[in-house]
Amino acid sequence: MPVRIVRLGTPRHEKEGLRIGTVRHPPRGVPKKDHATQNWYDLWLPELAPSAELVKQARAAKTEEQWRLFVRKYRAEMTAPDKGRLLELLAALSRQADFSVGCYCENEARCHRSVLRDLLTERGAALEEQ
Repeated sequence: MPVRIVRLGTPRHEKEGLRIGTVRHPPRGVPKKDHATQNWYDLWLPELAPSAELVKQARAAKTEEQWRLFVRKYRAEMTAPDKGRLLELLAALSRQADFSVGCYCENEARCHRSVLRDLLTERGAALEEQ
């Protein structure tokens, strides 16, 4: 029952379970009632999204150094007690339930979900292999 890291809006995998959107904003122009049926997410958890300032920084990152700076700052944001508890909860649930977490970005390597993958792994989460 490992957690999957997914791109929101893509077709769901078999046995994916609950899809959690870790994004700052809901998908534009999509009524709330259609978020799940259009494969965006079943549950919105913006608390695990980067701050607005960091989203801008990530989008502007052109070099590896700029990307590493974003990762460092995002990891720092995730050390807040409330965010840490959410990460611990997801890690624990990954050993007992089917679910996925995701973001809209096309390239996971340049998306906060790659960092979420690492943060969950560090907390002992069971993750689906890429």
